[in-house]
Amino acid sequence: MINNNNDTNKVILEGRIKKDLEYSHSIYGEGFYNTYLEIPRLSENKDILPITISERLIEGLNIGKDDYVFIEGQLRSYNKTVNGNNRLILITFVKEIRILDLDCELKNPNQIFLDGFICKKPIYRSTPFGREITDLLIAVNRPYNKSDYIPCIAWGRNARFAEKLNIGQRMKLWGRIQSREYQKKTPQGEILNKIAYEVSISKMEIYED
Repeated sequence: MINNNNDTNKVILEGRIKKDLEYSHSIYGEGFYNTYLEIPRLSENKDILPITISERLIEGLNIGKDDYVFIEGQLRSYNKTVNGNNRLILITFVKEIRILDLDCELKNPNQIFLDGFICKKPIYRSTPFGREITDLLIAVNRPYNKSDYIPCIAWGRNARFAEKLNIGQRMKLWGRIQSREYQKKTPQGEILNKIAYEVSISKMEIYED
């Protein structure tokens, strides 16, 4: 499990690059590329997560589709306007990357640590199969007066505990980033298949006042 090491937002991923890198944008002359990383779960399912990589990190590495890579980075959020509506977009911003051997054994390929503040009232619910869930939105500060807003899910006893937490409380949490498919019905009655990204919490700690 990731140790926090005074970093409030740390992600470690290992998996297969699902698509060729696609140019996204440039900031102060530095180009960035987007792709997706396919990461196995303990079950037969896989998480397919969006990542952003600087051209300066991949120069000379010849990284492309089907390469297995190790990544360190941060989970970041930004708002995007889609059809007049604001949408929260999550993406892993890569800080370090290296190519892995094809026969490498992925022991714990999807880890995240966050240290942030509850910024929305926790919502407790249960699944059709009776699993207890609490939805949390965590604000994690980063330099230059920016913050990332990360949707998180607590399960079971953690869900019952998190339900009672208050807006503004600071917490540490450990878990994994997951992709989840769902369906949404439009006002016109059309069914759309969508993908949500969120943090599935395995461990949490609350700062005491």
